[in-house]
Amino acid sequence: MGPEPKPPSSDDPHEPVERSARRHVSLQALITRQGGKVAEVRMLDLSHDGCGIETPVELIPGEPISLSVSGHGSLPTLVRWYRDGRAGLHFEAEEEDAPQKQQTPRASPRVPVSVNVTLRRVGQRQYQVRVTDLSPEGCKVDLVERPRIGEHMHLKFDGLEVIVGEVCWVEGFVAGLRFEKPIHRSVFDLLLERLKPEH
Repeated sequence: MGPEPKPPSSDDPHEPVERSARRHVSLQALITRQGGKVAEVRMLDLSHDGCGIETPVELIPGEPISLSVSGHGSLPTLVRWYRDGRAGLHFEAEEEDAPQKQQTPRASPRVPVSVNVTLRRVGQRQYQVRVTDLSPEGCKVDLVERPRIGEHMHLKFDGLEVIVGEVCWVEGFVAGLRFEKPIHRSVFDLLLERLKPEH
């Protein structure tokens, strides 16, 4: 099908979002459709708030389904697109949009990690840096060059699309980044599962 320089717009719910740079994951999962019909699927990739799957059943764009991944319970999702045995799912927001969340200074606890990721500063080449703690809303990064507070950086975790983060504090060559778009909690849990065995 040939590489595309740009992915299709995610605003189009009927068009698959195929990113040639995105690395696939391979996780077994179950989907439950309205009426209780269950099918076994394979998760192919993760984004901030959704995933791509390989499915033996034809899905309908806009259809609400439940996705179950081992150990993570059941997630309400919406079918964004379906084509040729593949589909894109959007994770429903659930309580994440609740007003009480804004009253908490830190929305989620940090999880200690030690993983190399690809970082690119605006207008510069990408290079590898170490992330030493991570939450759905941000992370702490060891950097080669001291950044400016307010600077935007692009982070790429293995198996996840590029995340844009804003520098909110700097101590020497360590910086705290706040993600412009928080990682959905379910995606975050799956990301941690992928990161920890690698280190």
